[in-house]
Amino acid sequence: MTASPALPADEYTDPDVLPLPDAAALLAGAPWRRLVTIGDSVAEGIRDPAPGYRDLSWADRVEEALRAAAPDLAARNLGRRDRVAAEVAAEQLRPALDFRPDLAIVAAGGNDMLRPRFDEDAVRRELGAIVAALRGAGADVLTIGLFDIAAAGLGPARYRATISDRTRRLGALTAEIAAEHGAVHVDNPPDAPVGTDPGIYSADELHLNARGHAVAAANTIRALAAHLRRLQRDGR
Repeated sequence: MTASPALPADEYTDPDVLPLPDAAALLAGAPWRRLVTIGDSVAEGIRDPAPGYRDLSWADRVEEALRAAAPDLAARNLGRRDRVAAEVAAEQLRPALDFRPDLAIVAAGGNDMLRPRFDEDAVRRELGAIVAALRGAGADVLTIGLFDIAAAGLGPARYRATISDRTRRLGALTAEIAAEHGAVHVDNPPDAPVGTDPGIYSADELHLNARGHAVAAANTIRALAAHLRRLQRDGR
């Protein structure tokens, strides 16, 4: 396993984490008032605690930052662990649309990737349908890329090359779907130093811990802020 570097003392000294005031400032003037999050365990926010970090998922932190900028924000997280992309579409899309979101976050495909056979065409079809439906309903949509656990030396050694390859392929196809439908893709770069640090992962060597969620939230908020600036520049 890759040796973990010295950890920051807490989330307030961690250079890869956005303190709430900074996150809220980045999202100042955000127009969104109805946020929905759908997907698998990544969306649900499965995690271990981490000393010095508030026990919040990345989705909790994004919601917190948006609510600091817009106190009247309404939010729902429909994410459930163990769901493949087809199950997310079948179980969560209709409730998400019924919520009438103006901002939707979609985190799915990771369980498909971990199956013995990774059916990329099926994932592309299901994710594409989800994003298209949400965009068609008028919501801005964010899709989420995954950190590469294998790059951190985690997961069964004999499967690491496969996991790494599939993580990158899933990220690429998700980014392509986002571009096709005018959505925003949040890239959690597989080779970024923080992503290769075992100290951001839970004991199951699969999910992020509270520190990892804080890092993922910062990446998501920065991507959302960049999209907000584009909207403001275009007068939307």
